[in-house]
Amino acid sequence: MEFAPLSSRHLLPELGKPLYSTSRGAAYLGDSKDLLQAVGNESVDLIVTSPPFALKRKKEYGNVDDRYYLEWFRPFAQEFVRVLKPRGSLVIDIGGTWIKGHPTRSLYHFELIIMLCREFGLHLAQEFYWFNPARLPSPAEWVTVRRLRVKDAVDPVWWISKSSNPTADNRRVLVEYSESMRELLKRGYKPKLRPSGHDITHKFMKDNNGAIPANLLAIANTESNSYYLRLCRENGIKPHPARFPRRLPEFFIKYLTATTDSLVLDPFAGSNVTGEAAEHLGRRWIAFEIDENYLRGSKFRFAVEGRASSKKNHRRIASGSVVSRLSDVGQLDLALP
Repeated sequence: MEFAPLSSRHLLPELGKPLYSTSRGAAYLGDSKDLLQAVGNESVDLIVTSPPFALKRKKEYGNVDDRYYLEWFRPFAQEFVRVLKPRGSLVIDIGGTWIKGHPTRSLYHFELIIMLCREFGLHLAQEFYWFNPARLPSPAEWVTVRRLRVKDAVDPVWWISKSSNPTADNRRVLVEYSESMRELLKRGYKPKLRPSGHDITHKFMKDNNGAIPANLLAIANTESNSYYLRLCRENGIKPHPARFPRRLPEFFIKYLTATTDSLVLDPFAGSNVTGEAAEHLGRRWIAFEIDENYLRGSKFRFAVEGRASSKKNHRRIASGSVVSRLSDVGQLDLALP
C-alpha cells in the first residue's frame, strides 16, 4: 500500500480528520495497532512513548499482566520497526513491577528489550534511567509497612535503534558545568595520568559550553498545579493519572532528532506530553490514544495561559470549537470531525 507524503497540517490523511491538530502535529483517537497501519514505511524519525506498565494493581487506563506482556507488545513492535527510518530510534519509558505476594521484582521489562533486539533485529543503543525524587514510597507493604525494601523511584528508559548508528548528538543536550568544573577551567589543569588509569590530556581544558549528561535523568514529576491540570479540573475532565514530565521527552527529542522536519510519534499518547514537547521544540508530531477522555483533555496542553482565561473559552477548547494561538508555533486547530 502506498501512502501520501506527510505534511504539517494533514499528517495522516488516510485516517481522516484528527481529534485535533496544530501547525506541527495531529492527535488521533483509536487503537494504535490499527492507526499505525496508516503511517508510511520508514517515515518516522523518533518514537517516544510510555506504554501501559505490567502493574499488579489494575489501572483505569488499562495495563497488561506481565505474563502476557511480550505477546501483547509484539504487534506494536512489528509496526514500530516498519515505520522507523533506518537511522530512527525508539525510546520506551517502562517501569518495573513486583511479583504478587513477594518482595521481588518481575523481569518483564528486561525480557521486553531482549525480545525487541533478538526477535526484531533492533539495537540497544543505551539504557537510561529516569529518577523521580518526588515519587512516593511504594509498594506500601514492602516499603512503609514491613520496611523490607526502599522506595522504587527509578524507571528504565530503553533507547533502542533500528541501526547501530542512529541519529544522535549529545552536544544538543549538554548540561551546565558544575562549580568545580568551572573553577578548573578558570585556573587551568596540568595534563597527567590519573590514579584510575585515565590519561587526562590538554583537551580536557576545552570549554565545550557544557558537560555531557549522564544516563541517569533526575527529573522530579511534580505537575500538581500545571495549566493542563487546572483546566482539566475547571472543566470536569479527568486528567491522565500516569504522566511523565515534559523534560523527559524533550531530552530525547533534542538528542535524537536533528531538524524541525523530524517526525516524532507517540503511539500511547495519554495526555500527549510527547506531542507538547515536540511542538515546543518545533518538531512535527503524531499522537495516538485509545481513550477519548484523555485525548480531549490533552488539548489543554496547547492552550496558552492567559489567552483562554475564561471558563467559557476553556469549555470551547475542550469541545473543540476554539482556535487558540501558540506563542511561537502558529495556529491550533481544535475543530472536531
